[in-house]
Amino acid sequence: MNFEKKLKSLEDLVTKMESGELSLDESLKSFEKGVSLARECHQELSAAEKKVQELVGVDENGEAITKDFE
Repeated sequence: MNFEKKLKSLEDLVTKMESGELSLDESLKSFEKGVSLARECHQELSAAEKKVQELVGVDENGEAITKDFE
């Protein structure tokens, strides 16, 4: 699942949980799934941020510092 789909699923889970219509068991399962999705999204955002930092890095002379992506 890509980042956008994970984020949409997380938003949908939050909406369901906020509705107050889920049972306790359903709420706990939704919460567990939400935590998992949030962690996955955070990891993807952190990786993207690292790549951006590598792209925009400059040395003391103002020269671009580039690095091959792994």
